[in-house]
Amino acid sequence: MAGFLQIPLHDFHAAHGARFVAFGGWNMPVQYTSILEEHKAVREAAGLFDVSHMGEFHVQGSDAAIFLDRLVVNAVANVPVSKAVYSPMCNGEGTVVDDLIIYRTGVEEFLVCVNAGNIEKDFGWFLKQAERWGLEVEIEDRSEEYALLALQGPKAEAILTAIGLEEVKDIKRFWHQVVTFGGEKIRVCRTGYTGEDGFEIYSSPKAAEALAKQIMTEGEAYGVKLCGLGARDSLRLEAGFPLYGHELSDSITPLEASLDWTVKLNKTDFIGKNALAEQKESGIPRRVVHFKLEGRRIAREGTPVIDGAGEEVGQVLSGTLSPMLNCPIGSAIVRTDAKDAPLFVDLRGNQLALQVAKPPLHKT
Repeated sequence: MAGFLQIPLHDFHAAHGARFVAFGGWNMPVQYTSILEEHKAVREAAGLFDVSHMGEFHVQGSDAAIFLDRLVVNAVANVPVSKAVYSPMCNGEGTVVDDLIIYRTGVEEFLVCVNAGNIEKDFGWFLKQAERWGLEVEIEDRSEEYALLALQGPKAEAILTAIGLEEVKDIKRFWHQVVTFGGEKIRVCRTGYTGEDGFEIYSSPKAAEALAKQIMTEGEAYGVKLCGLGARDSLRLEAGFPLYGHELSDSITPLEASLDWTVKLNKTDFIGKNALAEQKESGIPRRVVHFKLEGRRIAREGTPVIDGAGEEVGQVLSGTLSPMLNCPIGSAIVRTDAKDAPLFVDLRGNQLALQVAKPPLHKT
């Protein structure tokens, strides 16, 4: 697609029959066989995703930990080396600039993974805050140096062990470790976005291509499938994970997104703290909820959510078909005073009841 960036392994995916779509400024594989088949592979065996469109920043210096602690709502300063932290990053109004995964790679060094469509915006935000606070911190956008593969599913550990990465057995959930593959250092992280066990692997593009080929060869006996953005979206929605621009945005706070556990109001200070503290004290006006629907009709983004009297009380943020539950699922943001009442969506004149459910919608 003209005008869109290509991930380093584009030719590898094209050779494996990928169908591409534009996403976040990138030409990305959306599926290879079918979303249904790829989704079930991740739930039952393993799926390999290429998410090299994501951005990577290096943050280092004597004030790096303090800087990141002020920048995001979760606690970062005292996180041990080799631990990872998920956190929204807010503006002064308490709404979300982006959501990040922060990996502590050294006492004064961090690797920060940002969303692909937000790389330029986030980098400018990082630099602006560092200058404003006058901290000793160096920030570099190293996105072009990285490829990022995600191997997800119950057989992921066995596959990486089969290709010689025995060290992965010792990596706990949301920890990471540098290992050697093909004579090159790569970072293996037990983080993921599917609700399954699995790993994200940061490497050079050259190492990523060799790694992808070996995973597909050795992983064939374990049922591994190449997976695209379509399955990634249905998997994360079953798991109840947010996608920036949907469940999180510059008009939704982490509290409204039902990510209260990430907001550490006991920290000394961080951007958006006053706004979030005030919202929590005065009452969170709306909440993100997840739901299932009967039948086969999907409630798409923007569909109004109504109460029993027909009054609009919210709107759908994401919607898809769950391959595991075999029914439509989705997320919506609704008024807090209405979220426990019967809720409905109107799909072409048919009023369907939302079956609000606590995620994960599919229990692994």
